[in-house]
Formats: sequence, structure tokens, C-alpha cells
Amino acid sequence: MTQKPEQVFKKTSPNEKLSLYLGKRDFVDHINTVDPIDGMLLLDPEYLKDRKAYVLLTCAFRYGREDLDVMDLSFRKDIYSETVQVYPPVADNKKPLTPLQERLANKLKENCYPFILQIPPNLPCSVTLQPGPEDNRKACGVDFEVKGFCADNLEEKIHKRNSVKLIIRKVQYAPEKSAAQPKAETTRQFLMSDKPLQLEASLNKEMYYHGEPIEVTVHINNNTSKVVKKIRLSVDQVTDIVLYQLDKYAKTVCSEEPNDTVAPNSTFTKVYSLIPSLENNQQKRGLALDGKLKHQDTNLASSTMLRPGLDKEALGILVSYLLKVKVIVSRGGILGDLTSSEVSVEIPFCLMHPKPSEALKTL
Repeated sequence: MTQKPEQVFKKTSPNEKLSLYLGKRDFVDHINTVDPIDGMLLLDPEYLKDRKAYVLLTCAFRYGREDLDVMDLSFRKDIYSETVQVYPPVADNKKPLTPLQERLANKLKENCYPFILQIPPNLPCSVTLQPGPEDNRKACGVDFEVKGFCADNLEEKIHKRNSVKLIIRKVQYAPEKSAAQPKAETTRQFLMSDKPLQLEASLNKEMYYHGEPIEVTVHINNNTSKVVKKIRLSVDQVTDIVLYQLDKYAKTVCSEEPNDTVAPNSTFTKVYSLIPSLENNQQKRGLALDGKLKHQDTNLASSTMLRPGLDKEALGILVSYLLKVKVIVSRGGILGDLTSSEVSVEIPFCLMHPKPSEALKTL
């Protein structure tokens, strides 16, 4: 079987004097470490003359319109930046070539210079906040960028004409081991009832992949004289923006209201299935999505996996998911709706992508 050649991403500056090469645009956060960014910068030495060439990695959070970044009124906050000098080569930065860099060096022959950048593990993953249906501006969120440029020094302004940039993503995959099956339960005592109503909900696992059905088992032990007239299930995406202000909000991304009821002094058990997806939430402004590369589709944001002891404020945007089960209890009869009550439970769970190797096993 012939091995398929690996893809290489190339971007050239507007003046065609610099070209940036990367082997991939998704870099995996393994909680304690992040995949290194290795690439090549192809230069025109006659154009450079006595100037130097650099590669800059930035992680930034944008929370306003791009066209308002004028008059020192910036709606972009740089969270992290690292710059390496690639030309002339610096002896202290010299490292063995990676397999990708060796292939590029053999192909490009000369005037190409390697670089390696490292994303710290305490930075946020790439997240985009979905704009409204009529918004044409650049979406808010956290993004990463690799930029090659030439300048006399680092204090000099970077010009678009002699610079080149590629947007990359920092992503997380689901851990191989999942926690125990999560469940939640509550008991409600009502007036005029000697015994309570017990509501229990459980998931078959804690970690789900995007597009995978979430199966929830609902068990109701109704020892009261009241009727459970409605059962509502929903999945909420909880987005916690901690970087520029304390802003936390939840948006329902999936819901179901089956036609099931529970009579007085009876028990009920049933398994329901919900599939949260971006496809059914295209119009919801502010919904958190996995970071989007240009011209590529994306999905609901993956759950944020935190390293123990990490300062949450450094992550900018935290995303989590809750499954909610709510039952509406009434006395029944004509006046039942006037005396109805709600009983509910919530179960946190994780929604992520499988590791590529794990995804192939399921094919």
C-alpha cells in the first residue's frame, strides 16, 4: 500500500518575497503539553538585504468589531506572543530538523529556514462565538496566528505587504479514559402528600463525541397523588468568559418534550436520546464554536479540559455542557395547571472530538 504524502500548508506574502510552510493547522493540547509548531520560512535574500526575518506566534482574544481597531481603541487583547529570529540564523535557536522540515528542505533546496514554536499548555483552546445572522464582521473569540515578516528590528511596525500569516488552532481531544457514569437525583415533598416524588436521571457515560446520541435514563418514582404531566429534556451549552469581564451564560442547543406522563402512585423508567449539533443552532448569536479556519466548517465548541491548579482566567473562554431533566407536576383536573410545580435535575457531561486514531477505529 502506497503511503499518502502528508499535506503541507503554504501562504505567500503580498509582495511574494516570503512564504510560510506548515505541516498542519491543528495542534493538540494534551493537557500538560501541546504539539510543537514546526515549519519553514522561504525568503528572497536580495529583498531582505540587511534586514532580519522573524516568525511570530500570537494568541489573542477579539471581543469587538475589527473595523473599530483604530485611534488606539483596540477590541483585541493579546494573551500570548513569542517571536523567533529565523534569518540570519541564531546559533542558540538551532535544533535538529523535524521530518517535515527535512522534506521541505529537500524540496525547496535553498533560502529556506526552519523554526519551531511552542504553545504553552496554559493558553485557551481556539473558540469562536457565533455571530448573528446579519453580522458580517469577524467573529469574536480566541484565535492563534503564525506570522512571518521581515524588519530591521522587533520594534518596527509589521507591514502587510512584506508579511505572511496563517491561522492555526489549538484543539483538545477526548481523553482515553472516561469517568464513572454520571447521575443526579432529587426528592420533592408536596403539601397534602404523605410520600414524596423521586426523580433520577443518569447517562450511560460522561464523555460524548460530537454527533453521538446522548442517552439519558429517566426514572420517576411518583408516590404522590399528583400527575407528572410533562417531561422536558434539554442540553445547555454554558459559556464562561473570564478574560475581559465576568460573563457567564447558557444557551439551549438541544431539547425534547416527549408525550409521556406518570400517573399518581406509580413508577416510570425510559431512555431518551438527544443529539446536540450546530446544524440546528445556526441562528443563535453568541453560541461557542470550535475555532474556525477560513472556508472550513466547524461545530459546537468542545468542552474545556482543565489542568489541575491552572488559573481559569488565563483561558479566556470556558465551555461546558449540562443535561437538564425537568418534570411538571400538577394535581390533575381542571385546576391542575394552577397548582403545577417543577422538579428538575442537572448532569454535567463532556462533548469533544475523539482522537484521530480512535475515530479511525470506529470506521
